[in-house]
Amino acid sequence: MRGLVVGVCAVAWLGAAHAEERLAFWNLTTATITQLSMAPAGSTAFGDNQCANDKDGAVEHDERLRLTGVAPGHYDVKLTTKNGRMCLVKDVEAKSGGKYAFSLADSDLTDCH
Repeated sequence: MRGLVVGVCAVAWLGAAHAEERLAFWNLTTATITQLSMAPAGSTAFGDNQCANDKDGAVEHDERLRLTGVAPGHYDVKLTTKNGRMCLVKDVEAKSGGKYAFSLADSDLTDCH
């Protein structure tokens, strides 16, 4: 009976670990990003600066950034580059199951100032 209880606990733990997927952003822009926040698409409820998850607080070109507190879905992404350029990219789909949830390239940065 004890083996059954241990087995059930192990399955429950694995299920919980799987439920909290690790999502990542892949920076394919030519800029270093120093701030990146996400809000559910169409809202202004932007979360914390995801760049704080990086050891140097920035995401260089071709670097991936671990996202925290983000589930798969559609988001508006607000970012600031190292040179101070601020951009908003609307309705970005964050997907699970791959090596990264979403990426952004220079061509995606159209709403900037």
